[in-house]
Amino acid sequence: MHIGIDGRLTYYRTGGISTYIRRLIEALEILDTDNRYTVFHSRKAQDSLVTRFQQAKLWTPCHHRLERTGLTVELARFNLDILHSPDFIPPWHGAKRHVITVHDLNFLHYPDLLTAESRRYYNDQIVAAVRQADHILADSEATKADIVEMLGVPAAKITVHMLGVEERFRPLPDESLQTFYREYDLPAQYILFVGTFEPRKNIGGLLAAYRALRNELPDAPPIVLAGRRGWMFDETMARIRQMGLDAHIHWRENIPDDALPALYNGAQVLVTPSFYEGFGLPALEAMACGTVPIVSNRSSLPEVVGDIGLQINPDDPTTLTQALYHALTDSGWLRRMQVAALERARLFTWSHTAAITLSVYRSLI
Repeated sequence: MHIGIDGRLTYYRTGGISTYIRRLIEALEILDTDNRYTVFHSRKAQDSLVTRFQQAKLWTPCHHRLERTGLTVELARFNLDILHSPDFIPPWHGAKRHVITVHDLNFLHYPDLLTAESRRYYNDQIVAAVRQADHILADSEATKADIVEMLGVPAAKITVHMLGVEERFRPLPDESLQTFYREYDLPAQYILFVGTFEPRKNIGGLLAAYRALRNELPDAPPIVLAGRRGWMFDETMARIRQMGLDAHIHWRENIPDDALPALYNGAQVLVTPSFYEGFGLPALEAMACGTVPIVSNRSSLPEVVGDIGLQINPDDPTTLTQALYHALTDSGWLRRMQVAALERARLFTWSHTAAITLSVYRSLI
């Protein structure tokens, strides 16, 4: 088979879907020696996503209003058997068969928490995308259920492939962490959030819970918010100032991807209080480093963490306050959870993700 994978998004964004694209391609290069692959890059990209597969550069930019038409024209010369669109909006025609990955439907659940541009791109095209796709990959059973219930897609058309965690996410020696603290001016202990600073991530709820926590536990470690600015960032900053939490919140937008293992290792706990997540990769990466997660009891997050850490109601900040208090004051429980987190994280590998993906490719031809 000649299989194409659309990797253009990796030029425009880091983390999330871009991480999925990079790791999936790496795993497929190791796993599949029978089929021919072409991985499509943005024409502006300087780095390569491949070591063994072929690559080709496309002019059509991601999320452009004429993207589906532009890709149809550009891909015609490649004569693909299968085109995999990891950002789940395929061209009108790019191959004999189309596979898309739907990571989440947060834009349908919470359209008011997205920018108008994102709503136009995803909400206006998702119905056509799932109808056109010959098969759909989903990151979790929760996302699969959403696709069936909200978009009327037959369950048989959807395959779940839980994501993996890279080997670099592991416990690190204390001396390397001390160097990391100094380089990025981080406190010796901290509560960690990793993700985009946007309303869907419920940073407002985290701040409310943390302010209440400091009333019960005045010496609670500060919060480190690591990620990139998203929609309504200024409103979040204003809320921090209104709450008088400036001295206890550390924004870090400059931490590179290769420093993330140290960031997770240094945290007392990781907090993911999102209203919705298609998978929740930071929770898995944190567990692989031996860091205990506190996550929402919504969407895919319970599937990822299982019985590790604590689950909270994102609509009720008091549940997060209680969870943080428990994690920070019960050292015996925390140590047991740290060991259990490492064991659970070993269940998630990118090779397994790639094997399921390859089985879908093969089923279509």
